[in-house]
Amino acid sequence: MLNIEKYAAIDIGSNAIRLLISTVIEKEDQVQFKKTSLVRVPIRLGADVFLKDRISEKNYKRMVDAMNAYRLLMKTHKVSRYRACATSAMRESKNGEEIAALIKKETGINIQIIDGKDEASIIATTDLRELIQDDKVFLYVDVGGGSTEFTVFANGKVVTSRSFKLGTVRILNDMVRESVWDEVKDWIKKNTRKYEKVSCIGSGGNINSIYKHSEKKLGKPLSYFYLARFYDELKSYTYHERIFQLQMNPDRADVIIPATRIYLSAMKWSKSKNMFVPKIGLADGIIKSLYNEKVALGIDVNNGMS
Repeated sequence: MLNIEKYAAIDIGSNAIRLLISTVIEKEDQVQFKKTSLVRVPIRLGADVFLKDRISEKNYKRMVDAMNAYRLLMKTHKVSRYRACATSAMRESKNGEEIAALIKKETGINIQIIDGKDEASIIATTDLRELIQDDKVFLYVDVGGGSTEFTVFANGKVVTSRSFKLGTVRILNDMVRESVWDEVKDWIKKNTRKYEKVSCIGSGGNINSIYKHSEKKLGKPLSYFYLARFYDELKSYTYHERIFQLQMNPDRADVIIPATRIYLSAMKWSKSKNMFVPKIGLADGIIKSLYNEKVALGIDVNNGMS
């Protein structure tokens, strides 16, 4: 006998807001997670917050529209549980809590503003564990619009993790000082130098886009040399050429260059030759955490859909 439910995750990032709906299929002691629908709206909250410290009225209204649309999609899909998590932009916004309260009142969607540690721990609940083997060392690099989360895995466990205010939207707006790059460099070198061999794991929309462009077979890593060549190729095109000739979305065609720089820097400083791209992220982690809560509690968790 199968037990089938649908869970949803709303990831409110600095560059975009995503809704992931997954079908959770249980059979005795086995469980499968199947991605059913993914919707992405390019509301660049980071452009507001990192420059003016506040979410603008215009983007607040766009968020309300997006949340109402997501609520209706979840209702149509008969989603039984959901969670909405906001990261760097809303976390740093002076009116972030106020916006979250207004959106709850307008749409019924409850937004949780999480910190970098929470973000890293949620992502760690994903299928990342299947990639991380006991006899290997990995540096996990999750690049967002406002911040990048780094986690070192060794012997199948988290050794250390840290979030830095090094994000693509910040870099585009010339808001990352050289001292931040130096801080990241020192942290990566300090926490990886004792290991003989380190591989990287990349997460985020930009590395997924690069991986798709590479036409690599699923599971095969990107080499440092491929990523470096691709970085040079990206920089040789104008913004409009990246949209037209490389067929990138307008809100991807600008952030992909600073994102690639972050991935390459992480590989260089950890002396990693390869980067694996399992195509997981915060939304996947939210789905897994909802399921884990259900199992642990044995009852319905909060934020159920009516």
